[in-house]
Amino acid sequence: MSWVTFIWAVVIGACATMALPHLLIGIKRKTWENLFFAIAALSVASIACGELAIMHSRTAEEIGRAIQWTHLPVFFLVLAIVGFVRFYFGTGRLWLGIAACVARLVSLVINFAFPPNLSFREITSLRQFSFLGGTIALPEGVVSPWTHLGELSSLLVLAFVVDASLTLWRRGTSEDRRRAVVVGGSIMLYILVAAGLSALVHAKVIDLPYLVSFPFLGVIAAMGYELSRDVLRAAQLARELGEEERRLDLAAQAGGLGMWRWDVANDQVWMNEKGRSLFGFAPQDEPNAERFRSRIHSEDREAVRAVAAKALPVGADYETEYRVVLPDGAIRWLHSRGRVELGADGKPYRVHGVSSDVTERKLSEQALLESEMRFRTVADAAPVMIWMSGTNKLCNFFNKGWLDFTGRTMEQELGNGWAKGVHTDDLEHCLEIYGSSFDARQPFTMEYRLRRNDGEYRWVLDIGTPRFSDNGEFLGYIGSCIDLTERKQAELDHQLQNMELARVGRVSLMGELAASLAHEVNNPLGAMVTNANAGQRLIARGNVEIEELNDLLADIVADGHRAREVIEGIRNMVRKKKTTQSLVPVNEIIRDLLRIVKADAVTRKVALTTEIDSKAGSVMADRVQLLQVLLNLTLNAFEAMSVIRSDARRLVIRTDRNGEGEVLLRVRDSGPGFPGGIVEQFFEPFFSTKAEGTGMGLTIARSIIEAHGGTLSGENCDDGGACFTVRLPEAKEEKSKTVYPVHGGPVALKEITGKAPTVP
Repeated sequence: MSWVTFIWAVVIGACATMALPHLLIGIKRKTWENLFFAIAALSVASIACGELAIMHSRTAEEIGRAIQWTHLPVFFLVLAIVGFVRFYFGTGRLWLGIAACVARLVSLVINFAFPPNLSFREITSLRQFSFLGGTIALPEGVVSPWTHLGELSSLLVLAFVVDASLTLWRRGTSEDRRRAVVVGGSIMLYILVAAGLSALVHAKVIDLPYLVSFPFLGVIAAMGYELSRDVLRAAQLARELGEEERRLDLAAQAGGLGMWRWDVANDQVWMNEKGRSLFGFAPQDEPNAERFRSRIHSEDREAVRAVAAKALPVGADYETEYRVVLPDGAIRWLHSRGRVELGADGKPYRVHGVSSDVTERKLSEQALLESEMRFRTVADAAPVMIWMSGTNKLCNFFNKGWLDFTGRTMEQELGNGWAKGVHTDDLEHCLEIYGSSFDARQPFTMEYRLRRNDGEYRWVLDIGTPRFSDNGEFLGYIGSCIDLTERKQAELDHQLQNMELARVGRVSLMGELAASLAHEVNNPLGAMVTNANAGQRLIARGNVEIEELNDLLADIVADGHRAREVIEGIRNMVRKKKTTQSLVPVNEIIRDLLRIVKADAVTRKVALTTEIDSKAGSVMADRVQLLQVLLNLTLNAFEAMSVIRSDARRLVIRTDRNGEGEVLLRVRDSGPGFPGGIVEQFFEPFFSTKAEGTGMGLTIARSIIEAHGGTLSGENCDDGGACFTVRLPEAKEEKSKTVYPVHGGPVALKEITGKAPTVP
C-alpha cells in the first residue's frame, strides 16, 4: 500500500468513525445537529474516496468520471454545513443558506448534464507526478465556465457562516462565543484553504493532488469536538459514580484488565471480576492489603514494596511486574500500574490500579533468554571466531574465541570497533565487501589480516551469512573466521617450489633446444671434413691445382663460419646478447620447430598439424630468438590443452602472408581459451594463470618480436581454443647477399649455382 492510499484511507476511516456514533445519537434522540454532522463527516469521507480515485486514474475518461461523482458528496457537504450551523448556532440568515444550497444543487445538475463534469469542458490529458513516494494523476484540459457557479456556492456558504458566527458572538454567552470561534472560524478558514489550494493546483503553481477532504477534515474535527464536548458534559451530569465504574469495568473486562482500588485509611481493597480472577480471590472473599501482598511471590515482595514505598509519600504513579502465587500453586506474571491520590493532609488515602496477565510474554522472554544463553555457550566453545551484526551493519556479538584472539573486550569490539584490528592495507577492501554484501543481503567470503593479541597480523578467512526470521524478516549477519596463516604460508612455499621447478624445466628445455641446434653443427662439420679429405687426396696424387685447392679451403672456412654462427646464436640466447639478424625463410624455421617439439607432442598426445604456405617468404630475424618465441608459444599451447581430453588435443601451426607486406605465423590450439577480458594481461610481466608459471615467457616473446619490427597478439577462436599470431615484415632476398640456411650449407648452394660461395 502506498503512502497516498494509506493517508487517504486514514481520512476516510476517521470521518466514518466520527460519523457513525453521531448518526445513531441523531436518529435516537432526533437531534438535527448530530444528523447534519454525520452527513458532513460521511460527505468528507466520500470526497476523500473521490480524490483517491482521481489520483489513481489512468485515462481521461476515468478521471473525468471520478471528478463528476466527487461533486455529489460536495453538495451534501454544503447542505450539512448550512444545516449544522443553523441548528447548532440557532442564528444566520436562512435565505443565504438556502441560496448556497440551491447554487450547489444547480451545479450538481449541470455536472451530470454536461460531461465530463462541472470543472472541465474537456479533459485532454493526464498530468502525472510523484507524490509521497507514488505516482498520481491530475487532469489537464479546458476548464468549464460552469465551475464559477460552484465557486459562487462556496462564497454563499462562507457568507452564511460569517453572518451566523458574528450574530452568535454578539448575542451569546462566553460558551457561545467559544463555539462561534471554534466551529465558525474553522469552517471559514478551511473553506478558504480548500479554495486556495484548488486554485493553485488548477493554475499549476504547485504540484499537489486535490486536497478538499483534508481542510474539511479540520471542519469535521472542530464540529465533532464541540458535539463530543456536549455529549460528555451531559454524560457526566447524567451518570452516577457507580455507573462510571461499571462502564470502566466493562472496558477493562474487554481488554483483559483487572481493576482494583485500595482505600488506605480503611484498608479495604475493591477488585472487579477480572482482578479477582488474576489474583485468585473468590467472589465472597474480602481482600485487604495484607491478603493482597500475600498473593505476591515471596521473591518479588520486597521489590514491589520498594516501588510502592517510593510512590505513596509523594502521590506518584508507579509501574511494576511481579509474580503471584494462586491458591492451586500456579504462578502467574502480572504487570501493574498504580496511581496514588493524596488527601488534604498530604497523606495517601486512595490507590487506583490496573493489572494485566503477561505470563505468556514473560515465558517467551525467558525462552529467548535461555536460547541466547545456549547460543553463547555453544559459540564460546566453538573452535572458530564467531561474530554477529544487527540490521544497522553494527556488530553486536563476538564469541570468546574472537576476544581471546584479539585480546580485546566485548565493549571494544562492538559496533565498528573490530575494524581497528584489521590491517590498514586490507581495511578498505574488507569494508567494501561487507557493505555491498550487507546491502544485497548476500553471503560473502573474504580474507584479511587481523591483529592477534601479541601484535602479529594473521591471515583469517571470514565467511558471513545473512540471518532471516521465519517470516522472511532480515535480522542481520552471522559470521565465522578461521586463522589460515599457516595455509597461506604453505601456499607461498608451494608456489616458490613451483617457480623453482619451472626454472629447472626452462633450463632443461634450453638444454634440449641447445642439443637440437647443436645437431645442426654436424652439417658444416661434415662438409669441412669432406672438403679436407678431398684436399688430402689431391695432395696425395701430386697433381694439386691451386685454384681448386683454394675453392676447397674457402668451403672449409665457410663451413667453419656456419658452425660458429650456430654456436654463437645459442650462446647469445643464453646470455641475452644482441645478435645480428639475417634473412630467415619462415617455412624452414617451422620445420626446425617441429623437429624440436615432435617428441613432446607425442608424449602429451597432441595431434600436430602444419599449414605452410610455400610462398610465405622470408623475414629478417635472429634465427635462434625467433625459434625461441615459437617454441614458447607451442609449449604454452601444450600446457593449455592438458586440461581437456587427449583425443581433443590439436595444435595447428600455419604460415602465410597478408596484403600489407607482412608474414604471419600462427599457433592455434583446441584448449579452453583465455578467460574473458584478460587477453592483454597475459603479456604483462609476472602475470600467469599457471601455478608453475613465472609470467615472463610471453613478455619476453613480445619483446623479441617487437625488436624485429613485428607484433605478437592473442585471441580466442570462434570455435574454441586460443590463437597466437606473429606478424613480421616480409624481407626480399637481394642478389648481392649470400645467405647460408641451416639445411644444405655451402655444398648444396654450390650444387644449385655451380659456384661455391665466397668467404665472408
